[in-house]
Amino acid sequence: MHRYLVTSALPYANGPIHFGHVAGAYLPADVYVRYLRMAKGKDKVLFVCCTDEHGVAITLKAEQAGLDYRSYVDQWHQEIKALFDQFTIEFDIFSGTARCPWHQETSQKFFKVLLEQGFVFEKTEEQWFSEATQRFLPDRYLQGGCPECGFEKARGDECPSCGSWIDARLLKNPTSLIDGSKPVLKATKHWYLDLPKLQAAGLEAWYQGEDHTRPILGWKSNVDGHVQAMLRDLHERPITRDLPWGVPVPAELEDAEGKVLYVWFDAPIGYLSATMEWADAQGTPEAWQDWWQNPQTRLVHFIGKDNIAFHTVVFPSMLLGQGQAWNGKAFVLPWSVPANEFYNLQGQKFNTSSGWYLDNHHFFSTYNADAARFHVLLSMPETADSEFNWHDFQATNNSLLADKVGNLASRVLKFVHKRFAGKVPAGVETPFAHPMLAEADQAFSQVGQHLEKQEFRKSGQALIAGCAALNQFFDAMAPWKSVNSEDPAQQQECAAVLERCLAYLELLSRRLSPFCPTTAQRLRSMLGDLAAAAEPTWGEDTPPSLCPANGSIGEVEVLFGKIDNAQIAAEIQRLEASAQAANMK
Repeated sequence: MHRYLVTSALPYANGPIHFGHVAGAYLPADVYVRYLRMAKGKDKVLFVCCTDEHGVAITLKAEQAGLDYRSYVDQWHQEIKALFDQFTIEFDIFSGTARCPWHQETSQKFFKVLLEQGFVFEKTEEQWFSEATQRFLPDRYLQGGCPECGFEKARGDECPSCGSWIDARLLKNPTSLIDGSKPVLKATKHWYLDLPKLQAAGLEAWYQGEDHTRPILGWKSNVDGHVQAMLRDLHERPITRDLPWGVPVPAELEDAEGKVLYVWFDAPIGYLSATMEWADAQGTPEAWQDWWQNPQTRLVHFIGKDNIAFHTVVFPSMLLGQGQAWNGKAFVLPWSVPANEFYNLQGQKFNTSSGWYLDNHHFFSTYNADAARFHVLLSMPETADSEFNWHDFQATNNSLLADKVGNLASRVLKFVHKRFAGKVPAGVETPFAHPMLAEADQAFSQVGQHLEKQEFRKSGQALIAGCAALNQFFDAMAPWKSVNSEDPAQQQECAAVLERCLAYLELLSRRLSPFCPTTAQRLRSMLGDLAAAAEPTWGEDTPPSLCPANGSIGEVEVLFGKIDNAQIAAEIQRLEASAQAANMK
């Protein structure tokens, strides 16, 4: 049986993350993992993530804040973890590239093996150097005139005016963002990853499926188009920088002093080093090999579209280039990379500095976290950019979750409490059959089918379709009429209808679990004896043949409260006021 090694893109420990990040890489992964654990077995799934804690942006911001680098990334690591907790996103391990005890050694070994295999070469070229601080200045430490449009405050890597990528050496009249001094060009040696050579050594064959390991799910169109364009014109990439913070280049190499591995090189290795950390914590230090070097492993990377190149070209090249240098075994390559597009907010990009964002503390102290999970899932940018819209969130909460899911549970369970003393009706010998129950069967079967294929919007829609069919069944059978009938056949029908409703609620509690884990558990508590298993499995797509007669149900509570129009209007006003205040600074 296959194992599933699931990762989410490493959040950069340089500021807060928002709903856009969650929609792109973290919530879909969590939903997928929860489904897999129920359907495949808990021991067949490992969910790994860590914060990306190196790089120029971190050193620059930490220095501006007057903090040492480790304290700075620790602060953001904790804040990022807090948002995951609010969304009930649960990793097997959530580490960090600067805090993981295995990361430096693992990254350095990756570098050395690639060097030994001839996939890394050194090159000397000129870079900007600050004579005032006696340090080389990476691109983001620089500001100057854009060589394309002339904008005077272009960064060393990109012009915010015309959007051009910039060779920092071509900046006009550059200045250091550290102290405003004028840098000079000075020769420095760095190491480069020879991607064209790795392309010929097996990357192209793997990606195109020529070695018969092409992902069973296939590549998403937004992934494939991007990668095919890269493979037609692949270039070497630098993998070292002159920086005071990061994984040091192995000291035994000449001119290694003061140089670290480029953040994009060491960051994806964090998936592996975090797995090593997890394995050691389990008391089985070598168990990481069972996940990273087992041919039965399916490696799944959940990312945003800005990370496609690194997870489908660069990191697979790095893994491929290790050969069998680790324990005489090769590393597995990605099985699926379900990259999402961008998730925006009310027609604009999420932007914390401009005030266009959702305040996480306010949101989760006001609204149901499971409602947020479900809405983000239904509006996920799977094939095109999408957005969080307050009115749409209200509709998801009220019309779908409260009316379709919560109302079904409340109606059925309250009726059983009132008319059957909170017990499963006795005397039902065969399951009641009805065309609307067949519709529910079909819809609930599609939930797992879509999750298996990482089609999250469709899976959520199928769940709601199943609930809609059950609500229609309850309305059509009108047990409140037959329960008072003097006809024994009518009374028996009422009991059989309620027994099926209870059975389907137990099935619903399991199908709901990946999407709304807290609410699903509350529903199972309400079902009492009918949902005794603490950790339910996915099970069959139809409910059990019969509920245990006279089984007791629990207390009934509201699963999803309604959100009124005035509340939504206030949230939109709050957002606009936040943006206005930010623009006045």
